[in-house]
Amino acid sequence: MKLQVVSQLKRSGRHFNGKHVLNKQDVTNILANVRVILSHTSHPGNIGAAARAMKTMGLEHLYLINPLKFPNHQAEVMAVSAADVLEKAVVCSSLEEALEGTVLVAGLSARVRDISQEVLAPREAMPLLVQQAQQHPVALLFGTEMSGLTNDELARCQFMVNIPTNPDYSSLNLASAVQLISYELRLAAGLGNIDAPEVVPAPAEQVERYFVHLEQTLAEIGFLQTKHTTKLMHKLRRLYSRARLEQEEVNILRGILSAASEHHAKQQQSNQ
Repeated sequence: MKLQVVSQLKRSGRHFNGKHVLNKQDVTNILANVRVILSHTSHPGNIGAAARAMKTMGLEHLYLINPLKFPNHQAEVMAVSAADVLEKAVVCSSLEEALEGTVLVAGLSARVRDISQEVLAPREAMPLLVQQAQQHPVALLFGTEMSGLTNDELARCQFMVNIPTNPDYSSLNLASAVQLISYELRLAAGLGNIDAPEVVPAPAEQVERYFVHLEQTLAEIGFLQTKHTTKLMHKLRRLYSRARLEQEEVNILRGILSAASEHHAKQQQSNQ
């Protein structure tokens, strides 16, 4: 049944990505519908580190199922500036309580077991959660540090997510796993694009004047040999074309050429 649910999600939104999100407010609303659930966490420091990992990716709803120690000073220390995530954390006595209201649950496990759920890589799974989180609460379920999720907990998940670690050493810290999955979720929600600085390329005629200047200077200092001049200049053009010169860069390069010419002229005069 769960495999069928996942297949239906894939057919309706498998190729969902950030391009379908209209604006950052939409993405914020999507992330607000995601719960990170930590089950039976034994070390309070891992809770704090997980809260910090969540906040860096824009997630804020942390649910804790029967944590061994919480609230705890060590959790606050590890959370650093994510104390607000800890303060809002919901402590639950059962998985049923933590999952109440969610429509899709992804279980995180390092071990691929003989169970009926489909196993997906994070980059496949997160778009499925984002698709549902547009309208409904969804959950990411993490198990204990030592043994992960129990079979009963996995049975409540629609699919498993397995982080492709080194097969010879697959042990992954709980907070690190939360960080990786939160990052993939943020990418899937459409916040992976980085605003590149504005680049103002130099006009073609200014670049061409630079090449004339370059050839003249290389000839003056004796670098060019007549029979190889054309071939060398073609190679230099290709090199600079890959760089996509900006106006300021052209000015700097021509300044270097002028300085080289002046220095060469002074040397010539001193040798006379």
